[in-house]
Amino acid sequence: MAFHEENLPEEVKDFHRMIQTVIEELEAIDWYHQRAAATKDPQIRAIVEHNRDEEIEHAAMALEWLRRNYSNFDQYFQEFLFSDGPITHADDEHHHGHGHSHGSVDSPKVSISSDHSLGIKGLNKRG
Repeated sequence: MAFHEENLPEEVKDFHRMIQTVIEELEAIDWYHQRAAATKDPQIRAIVEHNRDEEIEHAAMALEWLRRNYSNFDQYFQEFLFSDGPITHADDEHHHGHGHSHGSVDSPKVSISSDHSLGIKGLNKRG
């Protein structure tokens, strides 16, 4: 049986929409960044850099939606974003210290707490 969009739950469609949004925003950031680097005209550079920075804002909003709605995003963002030291160091400690392996995308608002019990976070706040 082939996947058809009408057969997918709305939650899966929304997840896809936000993943696709992040991809498109990152592509736009890259394009604007290249255009800014290539031009010798300071006015063009300023306009293109402004556009690039707006795309960064859009990507950040989409990533925040993913973080709020999928606990694996929240977990990894907390582990890696705004941290000091080597980026892979935290990853090495996480995998070796917790026996974690990368799996599929988790269900919204469901996570495994540090005591390995199943935790449900704010399902009534989902909108």
